[in-house]
Amino acid sequence: SDHMESICGYLMKYTNLVTGWQYRFFVLNNDAGLLEYFVNEQSRHLKPRGTLQLAGAVISPSDEDSHTFTVNAASGEQYKLRATDAKERQHWVSRLQICTQHHTEAIGKNNPPLKSRSFSLASQGSASSPGVQRRPSQNAVSFFNVGHHRLSTGKRVPIMQPDHLVDVREMMSQAEGQQRDLIRSIECLPVSGHLTSLDQDLLMLKATSMATMNCLNDCFHILQLQHASQQKGSLPAGMTISWLEPKISLANHFKNGAAQNFPAEINKPASVREEQSVAEPCQLTREPEEINPDEELEDICDDKEDDLGAVEEQRSVILHLLSQLKLGMDLTRVVLPTFILEKRSLLEMYADFMSHPDLFIAITNGTTPEERMIRFVEYYLTSFHEGRKGAIAKKPYNPIIGETFHCSWRMPKSDVATDAGSNSSAHCASEQVTLPKDLEGQKELDYYTVKFVAEQVSHHPPVSGFYAECVERKMCVNAHVWTKSKFLGMSIGVTMVGEGLLSLLEHGEEYTFSLPCAYARSILTVPWVELGGKVNINCVKTGYSASINFHTKPFYGGKLHRVTGEVKQNMTNTVVCRVQGEWNSVLEFTYSNGETKYVDLTKLSVTRKRVRPLEKQGPFESRRLWQHVTESLRDGDIDKATEHKRALEERQRNEERLRAETETPWCTKYFLKEGDGWVYHKPLWKTVSAVQTQQTDTN
Repeated sequence: SDHMESICGYLMKYTNLVTGWQYRFFVLNNDAGLLEYFVNEQSRHLKPRGTLQLAGAVISPSDEDSHTFTVNAASGEQYKLRATDAKERQHWVSRLQICTQHHTEAIGKNNPPLKSRSFSLASQGSASSPGVQRRPSQNAVSFFNVGHHRLSTGKRVPIMQPDHLVDVREMMSQAEGQQRDLIRSIECLPVSGHLTSLDQDLLMLKATSMATMNCLNDCFHILQLQHASQQKGSLPAGMTISWLEPKISLANHFKNGAAQNFPAEINKPASVREEQSVAEPCQLTREPEEINPDEELEDICDDKEDDLGAVEEQRSVILHLLSQLKLGMDLTRVVLPTFILEKRSLLEMYADFMSHPDLFIAITNGTTPEERMIRFVEYYLTSFHEGRKGAIAKKPYNPIIGETFHCSWRMPKSDVATDAGSNSSAHCASEQVTLPKDLEGQKELDYYTVKFVAEQVSHHPPVSGFYAECVERKMCVNAHVWTKSKFLGMSIGVTMVGEGLLSLLEHGEEYTFSLPCAYARSILTVPWVELGGKVNINCVKTGYSASINFHTKPFYGGKLHRVTGEVKQNMTNTVVCRVQGEWNSVLEFTYSNGETKYVDLTKLSVTRKRVRPLEKQGPFESRRLWQHVTESLRDGDIDKATEHKRALEERQRNEERLRAETETPWCTKYFLKEGDGWVYHKPLWKTVSAVQTQQTDTN
C-alpha cells in the first residue's frame, strides 16, 4: 500500500519542435489510474490540461539520458517526460509501473477474453470476372468474409497454468498463419484493375492485422514474464525459460505473394549452422590484437553498389514495413529488408572515410594554425563522397556487438602535399616529439602508413568506436558514434550522435568535430541519400574554428547535396576561408587573400585500403563475420542473404539474453569508456607521452 500512494510534482514535458520542453505539474491518481498534468501547482484545482489512462500503458525509461522517460497509453497517446535527475526518474517510473500493473490486472479480471476471430478470403473468380469488379461505393473490407469461431485448442480456466501457455502459443501460431495467408492473398492481387494489391483499404487492413498480431504477441510475452516471475524461486538448477519472439519477423514477407519456407535446422547450410554456433564472444580472448600491416594486402574487392532504382518489385515489402512505423519512431530495433543492404559493415564504411590518406596526412604539414585548420576542413569535406559511395540509397550492415574491422593505407611520401620552402619532416625544436624505439625504423621507409581499427562497443544503443593513426607524422583521430534512426514519413533520418578528436602531436593541437545527419529520401519511388545539419570543428589551442552546413534540398527548387562553410579566427572574428559546392561533386575554397581553389571529388584519387585475407581474420572481424551475407548479395540471392543475416542476429540476441541471465557485463576489446565517450586503449598521444616521461626521468 505504501507504493500505491498518489504522488505529484513538476516534470518537464516535451510538447513539439517549436515549443520544446516545458515544466508542468503532474499528478498520479492511483485510485482512478490516471496521470494528469496542469500548467502549475496553483491551477491544480482546475480542469487538467491533459489526462492519460494508465491501464494497459507502457512506461519506458529512455536510452537518451538518465532523466527522460515515456508514458505510452493504450490509446496511442504518448507523454515524453524528463525528471531533474536519475533518482527522481526512477521514483516516477516505479510508481507509474505499479499503478499501471494494478489497473491493467483489474481490467483483465473484470473483462473475460473475447472469442477469437479469423479472417479468410472469400472464394472469388479471377480479377477480371464480374464477381470481383468493385462498385465505387463498395468497401474493400467487404471483399473478406469475417467469421466467429472457437479455436479447438485450449480451454479457459480461472488460473493460467504453464501447460496453457503452450496451448496459447499454438493458438497464436494458428492466428499468425491465418494472418500470413491474408497478407499473401492481398499481395497476389493484380497491381492494376478495380481491386489491386495497392488498394488503400487493403493496405490499411494489412497494417491493422499486423498491429493486432504484434499486440497479441506483446500480451503473450507479458504472460510469460509474469509466469516466470512467479516461478522464479522454484526453477530447478540449470533450467532456463524459452521465450517466444515478441514480434513477427519480416522474413515471411520478403517475396511478393510467395511464402518463405525456411529449411529446418538439419537442412540449413553449413555456413548458417556455423554462424549460429560461434562461441560466446566473452569466452573468446578479449585481449587487444596487434595487427601487423605487413600481413595486410591491397584490397582487390570492388563491390560497386548498384542503385536501387525504382522499387516496384519490392513495393510490398516496403509498404509492409511502413505499415508498422509511426512518425518519429526509433528504428534502432526495426529489422530492415535485406535488399536495401550494401555489401559492407558500418565499421568498414567508417574506414572508407579515410580513403584520401594523402589529404589526412597533409593536415599536419600546414605551416600555420590557419593553414592546418583549412586543410582539416578540406579533408573532412572530401571524406563523405567515398565513405557514402556517392548518393546510393543503401545502408551498411548493422555491426554485431564485439565486431571489429582493421585495415591500413600506404601513402608514398612524395604524394603528400607540402608547402614551398617547408620540409615535411621538419619540426619546431620546442615541439619535438620522439617516437618509441620500436617505431623509429619506420621513418626510413619511403611511404607513410595509416592504421585503422573500429569496434562495435554497444548494441543498445548502437555505438561504434574507431581510431586511426599515422605514427610517422605523429597524428591520430579517435571517434565514437551512436547512430539514431527515425522514421520521417517518406524518408528515414539517421543522426550521428558523438564526437571525434584529431590530435596533431607535432603541434600540440586537438581538433574536435561532429558528423552530419543522413537522410534516405523517396523510399517508395527512387531512393536517394542526402546529408543535412550543421557541424562544428574547433581547436581550443589556436582559437580557429569552422562551421559547416550541409543543406537539405528544399521542397521547391534548390540544388542537391549543397554544402557551405567558413573558417574563422575566434579572437578577431575574422573569416579566413569560405567554402561552397556539393559534397559529392565540386567544392570551391575561397581564401582571405582572394585566391580560389576548386576540388573535383569525382576526379580525386582514391587510395585502396589494405586488409588481411579472410583466412587470417578473426571470427568477429567484419568481412569474415558477414562473408556469407556478402556472397549471397553478390550472387543476387536475397533469400539466402536474409537467412544468413537472421542467423547472425539470432545469435546476438541469444548471447545478449545469456549475459542478462548470468549478469555478465560485456567486455570491449580495443576501446575504453571514458565519461560519455569511448577512447582507443592505446592512443598515440599516450604512447608518446610515456616515452617523453621516460626520457625526462632518464635525464
